[in-house]
Amino acid sequence: MTSKRVALASDHGGFPLKEALKAWLQGKGVEVLDVGTHSKDACDYPVFARAAAEAVATGKAWRGVVVDGAGIGSCMVANKVKGVRAGMAFNVATANNAREHNDANVLTLGSGYLSEDEAKAIVDVFLTVECTADRHKKRVAMIDALDGSREGPARSASSMASGSADFESLVQKISHVLAANPSLVAGLGAPAAAVPHAAGSCGSCHDCGHCASKRADDVRSIIASQGGGRVSSSLGVGAVPKDIAKFIDHTLLKAEATYAEIDKLCDEAAQYGFASVCVNPMHVARCAARLRGSSSLVCTVIGFPLGATPREVKALEARRAIRDGAREVDMVIAIGALKSGDHKYVYEDIRTVAEAAHDGGAILKVIIETALLTDEEKVAACVLSKKARADFVKTSTGFSKGGATTHDVALMARAVDFQLGVKASGGVKGADDAKAMIAAGATRIGASVGVKIVKETKGIAVAGSGGGGY
Repeated sequence: MTSKRVALASDHGGFPLKEALKAWLQGKGVEVLDVGTHSKDACDYPVFARAAAEAVATGKAWRGVVVDGAGIGSCMVANKVKGVRAGMAFNVATANNAREHNDANVLTLGSGYLSEDEAKAIVDVFLTVECTADRHKKRVAMIDALDGSREGPARSASSMASGSADFESLVQKISHVLAANPSLVAGLGAPAAAVPHAAGSCGSCHDCGHCASKRADDVRSIIASQGGGRVSSSLGVGAVPKDIAKFIDHTLLKAEATYAEIDKLCDEAAQYGFASVCVNPMHVARCAARLRGSSSLVCTVIGFPLGATPREVKALEARRAIRDGAREVDMVIAIGALKSGDHKYVYEDIRTVAEAAHDGGAILKVIIETALLTDEEKVAACVLSKKARADFVKTSTGFSKGGATTHDVALMARAVDFQLGVKASGGVKGADDAKAMIAAGATRIGASVGVKIVKETKGIAVAGSGGGGY
């Protein structure tokens, strides 16, 4: 069982069992969204069954459990909500069937027919069994197709928080497209594990003046608001306070970067205790050797910056980089394949590199290049990245025609169900921009914080090209 949020609901008759399940789930570390009822006072079960079903349909909860006297009425109510597949279970076998054969996302229980221990065993199966067989997925897609002519749940103000776009329904739309076409993506099923937000990434210099050495308080504020994430710097950084240095990814991805500049990048990282250096693959072995004995890691880029390299070559590139000493790899997706609707290729592309990265003990960040995609394509890329077991999704390479926006960050965070890290790269020009990205859902910022010092005196900007994208 994971810490994914589970919605719980009941009527007055099911209240004692709901409370017992709530305490049990929380004891296992599961986040519970209790939508009521909250007492034994008489109430109408359709109100609370609908609340749990809509929490699942809108993405506020991963799965839902509803308890009434028999479990039948609540099941009927939940199945009226678009996007919900509710199943009633009265033993472990029927719970297993509801998940394995029908991919049920809401479970209903009859408190009048189950003991507390039986209910817990049923819920445990409901939260752990996956629907994996293609023949079952095909039938589930047929069930979902019946939603086409039905009205969905009312949109709440919270679901519209990032602007006028309805992110919840957009994610559902793409997810249903993938579910309705299982042949597009083979082998999907196991959700990606939650990833701690402690790994690194790389960014670009936009010459905003929020440098770790010159404006340390601004950087501390941004790091605190990320909950301990990372920021980026580029060649030439000055002295940086020790409490900030460990959050900095020191980056140089310019095509014209010389060996001397790469060596200087590493020396600065070692001197100031930066989290990592991010360089092109040909420099990984050099950086790993130069940083041996220091606390700084090596990050590199794969299929960069176009993403058009065959997946086997990307995997080989990743394995070679890891063998040379890289501990973090950032791949660019097959953008043309995604825009052509070839979801199977995109999934296999990411999955192949994810396996190579994880086999070598490295983390994988997937760059989707949002500036080149429609919203539907962005969500599809994120859904596929999650299914392929990437660790992060990332907005931009920094080498295309645009960078991160709060709209894209909010969309991506929702699309991965907040289970992967989200890196906002490019277009983050200061503390206010960074904070806006974080509020939208970013867990990493590729910004000019802790960047190379181009402010020679009194914070006055000096023309410069920065660290070469990212």
